Amino acid sequence: MNEQQATLDQERLGQFLGMAVGDLGAAISATLVLAGDRLGLYKALADDPATPAELAQRTGTHERYVREWLGNQAAGGYVQYDAASGRYSLDQVQALCLAGPGGPVDLPGAYYLIEATFHALDRTIDNFRSGRGMEWGEHHACLFHGTERFFRAGYNAHLLGEWLPALDGVVARLQQGAKVADVGCGHGASTVLMAQAYPASEFTGYDYHADSIRVATERAAAAGVENVRFEVADATGYGGKGFDLIAFFDCLHDMGDPVGAARHARQAIADDGTCLLVEPFAGDRVEDNLNPVGRVYYGASSQICVPVSLARNGPALGAQAGEARLREVMAEAGFSRFRRATQTPFNLVLEARP
Repeated sequence: MNEQQATLDQERLGQFLGMAVGDLGAAISATLVLAGDRLGLYKALADDPATPAELAQRTGTHERYVREWLGNQAAGGYVQYDAASGRYSLDQVQALCLAGPGGPVDLPGAYYLIEATFHALDRTIDNFRSGRGMEWGEHHACLFHGTERFFRAGYNAHLLGEWLPALDGVVARLQQGAKVADVGCGHGASTVLMAQAYPASEFTGYDYHADSIRVATERAAAAGVENVRFEVADATGYGGKGFDLIAFFDCLHDMGDPVGAARHARQAIADDGTCLLVEPFAGDRVEDNLNPVGRVYYGASSQICVPVSLARNGPALGAQAGEARLREVMAEAGFSRFRRATQTPFNLVLEARP
């Protein structure tokens, strides 16, 4: 034993390794969460408790693999195990988050984002060395699928009941008939949700990623929503004027020119209109964000958000930009009023007015 090992704080070593083993267990389980989602294991288990053999029979899978999967999930607290009956189950919260499309959080959806970072690992390493970026559209398609699912759950839980009502006079205007732009709309989850809720208003979703616009158009058609359309357009180049509401859902911090995007919104918005920013929750100092939510967001930021901005020589605000930095962006763009309208553990909901 060398001198360094002899003087090592064993209690601190135990604490650190305990934390690291927990992280290792979470990391090795990520693909198993995806497997549970793709094979329908969570949904089948949400219907009824099951032994490994019963769950395998319901889902058309192999019992030996399902037995190990259930052990992993039970050890991680993702499923319940009853030793007396040998059956596994999901409690109400687990079912909502793992198998409920209308739940408050779509956890498997988030794991598709994790999958995307592994697909991009070689590029990430190169980016760290070169300072180059990676366009949103260069990522594996699982990123777009996961982003829609994970964020859609938050929109379903908060957008209509909390976020829009927190904006000054916006709900009344939407009920009467407003002109709305959803910039950086992706697959259109937020756009379609608002269009369904406010049929008197007209909604346009803009995104520079053509395939996402294609999917958004298909989603709207499948939902039977007629007061919405989608266009391929950059955040600094879409047409239209006199918008009563312009929304940026979880995208401004990614942009190559966030000030330019905000300035374009300022020019396109009505004089009494409202700009809605939904951004990842963040404090203004690094130490404010050294917590589990900040850890997730810094991880996504370094592998997804910052590269998208740097690909266009942008300022790379990152997912932890914070309210003060976003206020500066909106002020530079010409918005004179700015406030935090509301928040969730995952989101800052910010209102800017001309």
